[in-house]
Amino acid sequence: MDFATSNLSKIRPKLRTSGNVTGNFGRPKVKAAHNQQLGYTKKDNINMITCKEDYIAKMYQILDTTDDQKIRNFAYSEIKKYLIQTGQW
Repeated sequence: MDFATSNLSKIRPKLRTSGNVTGNFGRPKVKAAHNQQLGYTKKDNINMITCKEDYIAKMYQILDTTDDQKIRNFAYSEIKKYLIQTGQW
């Protein structure tokens, strides 16, 4: 077949000016559900933030009470990080 004389070389894709906005492999784009209140802090929530001393006390308690080795390793690493930061390690 000779492409110089055939019509196959002259077919151009149609410029799409109407239809769904796609970019998701042919499926219509949808907006994801999002939380409008994300990032806002109310006055009541500020007191719920745990201070480092309470957090480390909880880590010591977890270290003493748990049987799970992964949790023990996590608590140990958190305590170690705190002690290194405060210069006690």
